[in-house]
Amino acid sequence: MKADRIIPVLRIFDYHKTKEFYVDWLGFEIVWEHYFEENTPVYMEVKKENIIFHLSEHHGDGTPGTRVSVWGEGVPEYHKELIGKKYKYNRPGLEKTFYGAISFTVIDPFGNKITFEEEYDEVKHKDLKLYSHD
Repeated sequence: MKADRIIPVLRIFDYHKTKEFYVDWLGFEIVWEHYFEENTPVYMEVKKENIIFHLSEHHGDGTPGTRVSVWGEGVPEYHKELIGKKYKYNRPGLEKTFYGAISFTVIDPFGNKITFEEEYDEVKHKDLKLYSHD
């Protein structure tokens, strides 16, 4: 079997906090939203380039505190962009991991942790200033 894509479903509880975190801070766009009827929980898809998450207010759709790892390129630049936005609730540190990655972790308002990672390259990352988590 070869998977075309994997889409984690993350549990959320508040639409406005979700939008503030995923859209305003992380830079995702809302692709679609679904409600079974008025005044029911939302199930939505957000996307940033080829990263896709489903976010759900429905009981039983995911567990608060889920951890997702996203591997790619440009992690230090993305980290710098996010820190520059001065988001009140997250100031993630950029670090070199024991398994050879440059990485930072953000925690959404519902306890879900998303780690953005890039393979560490001695030459490419030699002048990179690494931070500790605070």
